[in-house]
Amino acid sequence: MTTNASATYRIAGMDCAECARAIENGVARLDGVRECRINFGAALLQVQGTASRSAVERRVHELGYAVVDETAQPAAPSSSLRSAWAARLSERGVSGFVRFLLARSETTWAALGALLIVPGVLFGELWPLVSGRFITSPLLDVLSIAALIAAGWPIVRSAWRTLRINRTVNINGLMTIAAAGAMVIGAYTEAGLVMVLFAIGEALEAFTMDRARVALRELMQFAPAQATVLRACVDCREHIGQGGYTGGPCPFCGVHEVTLPVNEVLVGEVVLVKTGERIPVDGVVCSGGGFVDQAPITGESAPIEKSVAAEVFAGTVNLDGVLELTVTRRAADTLLQRIVRLVEESQARKAPSERFVDRFARMYTPAVTIGAVLVALLPPLLFGAPFLGEQGWLYRALELLVVACPCALVVATPASVVSAIAAAARQGVLVKGGAAIEALSRVRAIAFDKTGTLTRGEPRVALLRGVVCAHILDARCVACDDVLALACALERRSSHPLARAVVAAAHERGLDRMYEAAEDVQTVPGRGVRGMVGGRHVIVGSPAFVGSEDVRADVGESVIEVVVEGRRIGRMEMVEALRPEAANALAALRGCGVVETMMLTGDMSTAAERIGRAAGVDVIYAELLPEQKEVRVRELVERYGAVAMVGDGVNDAPALAAATVGIAMGAGSAQAMETADVTLMGNDLTKLPFVLRLSRAAMRTVRVGIGFAIAVKVVVLLLVLSGLGSLWMAVAADVGAALAVTLAGMQLLRVAPKAAGV
Repeated sequence: MTTNASATYRIAGMDCAECARAIENGVARLDGVRECRINFGAALLQVQGTASRSAVERRVHELGYAVVDETAQPAAPSSSLRSAWAARLSERGVSGFVRFLLARSETTWAALGALLIVPGVLFGELWPLVSGRFITSPLLDVLSIAALIAAGWPIVRSAWRTLRINRTVNINGLMTIAAAGAMVIGAYTEAGLVMVLFAIGEALEAFTMDRARVALRELMQFAPAQATVLRACVDCREHIGQGGYTGGPCPFCGVHEVTLPVNEVLVGEVVLVKTGERIPVDGVVCSGGGFVDQAPITGESAPIEKSVAAEVFAGTVNLDGVLELTVTRRAADTLLQRIVRLVEESQARKAPSERFVDRFARMYTPAVTIGAVLVALLPPLLFGAPFLGEQGWLYRALELLVVACPCALVVATPASVVSAIAAAARQGVLVKGGAAIEALSRVRAIAFDKTGTLTRGEPRVALLRGVVCAHILDARCVACDDVLALACALERRSSHPLARAVVAAAHERGLDRMYEAAEDVQTVPGRGVRGMVGGRHVIVGSPAFVGSEDVRADVGESVIEVVVEGRRIGRMEMVEALRPEAANALAALRGCGVVETMMLTGDMSTAAERIGRAAGVDVIYAELLPEQKEVRVRELVERYGAVAMVGDGVNDAPALAAATVGIAMGAGSAQAMETADVTLMGNDLTKLPFVLRLSRAAMRTVRVGIGFAIAVKVVVLLLVLSGLGSLWMAVAADVGAALAVTLAGMQLLRVAPKAAGV
């Protein structure tokens, strides 16, 4: 890597947040590493600096983990007995967990340890509670020690590697100390049970986190691995020599259907998609048409009709008809690929609460170790209390080490955040990490742009008027045609919805090529555009922009004036339709705890009032410049603390930046996806109350999980200090709390818009 080079590695075996921290700290110690960040949710490690890839992979391996080569071909199935058993099991439920245990040697040894510890638990721990008689046998001790070795050697190895490389004691180290102490005092069954419970608990935690990661990676499965490409026959052996043909494209064969891996399909090639097939690449329809299911990408429930010139996305399904597509992006750059990358990267953006817990855990573990030493030594030294034995203070200190492990505290936030991000992505909503989830959960007011947000963003020209005539659009006159043609010459350089409406109207009347495209074009966001058309200075924009005092609209709502060389030659009036789901979505937002909604638009007040009233917006501000929108958003932030702004991500950039959470509309807008905190891929406002409820459910789950973990630890700690606890009880409490908060976070994967009440 060069000085500023950045490389990303997918890590295997990273099952807990403590594992992630050990890898991050260990790799950061390498020479040449300037910055190292771990993404626990996606199992990704990002390294910047001059350290070589081999050095990073070697350090990861030294810490007990592995780097996955995602470019390599999948390994052939193993013929081992363990793999044969695993192949017969499903991937979900208890059977799925057993399959997971058999998939790796460390977890298989943990399962073996669980079998070996059963006799000791039955006859050494449970039978005395039932009968009041203790059973002692060298065989039980041997089985317990064997269970400790089988389940514990990966834990001890990890603890030693972390201590040697990172100079820190991790959770595995605490468990190793606790088990070793139990061995010293002769509590062999409890020593083995500590390791078995902890190893099985870690495996359960890894299994549940793996399910969350699979939920994210399932997005990739929507894109087929192969594509049918229409290619010309080149260097055709059958026809070389005929009719003077010596090579190159064959004039006799035409095009052939060639099946290729999607990575080999080039931009500009034509791909054939038959009925029922998934679309393999992003492209534009060049022939054919039909309905396409875009739910995997945009979350839209109803199929969308596609005809010539319509854009389609990889991973969507051609429901009927046959489509021929001109490829617009390579397979690595499709919208689906960008979604997956953004979702994975977003998990690295931690919520404030998650960053606090991480900092807390770094200080907490050393503090617990020191506290356990004091608990073991002070009572015997100061008060003559017993040191050894099951009621001795050494035993209680070992229990303290176990019960104080911060597993549940550390995993509570990432488990919920990963699940919430995955649930949102399944519904066509991209959320940029834990910080955005936490900020969304606090939102109490939302500001909306009008055009393209509350409306469809597809305005049309309703009235065309010259200065010396007034005709409805369907009528024709030279003066009106000139107004529209000049405006089109300027607006061809713009992607604004009003500009597209002008160009569409000119195209319908055959005027879109009457003038060459404008030169020296200058756009003033929210106001208008100016430039040179055929040597004349032309301005197209709002009445305020061109200095017109006549702003009355007879038919439309938005008025665009056309000025040539300082003289107004005509105007156009626009109308646009409210999104059909807008009113219901805003009503649902009130049920999510949003106390005020506001519309911010640069359009005239007549247009703003009609759309705002129909949508049910509380406060309406019209004829605003972009900087004025920003001021209104800042005022909202001062009143409510946390505010969201919903816009198109371009003209509304200042307001989006001023808001606590910026939410962009637009299926597939690369700029919107990369800059906004949240992107509604399908332009569907019903997903807004859904994602608000999801974020609030996620943070509620985090708070309840942390509170539950602390409560469990406090109760068990009191039992430990009073002499009523045991090592296996402490381990069960710690593992149980960690598993409970992880499973609670996983429930967020089931949240859907219908459950959100929309």
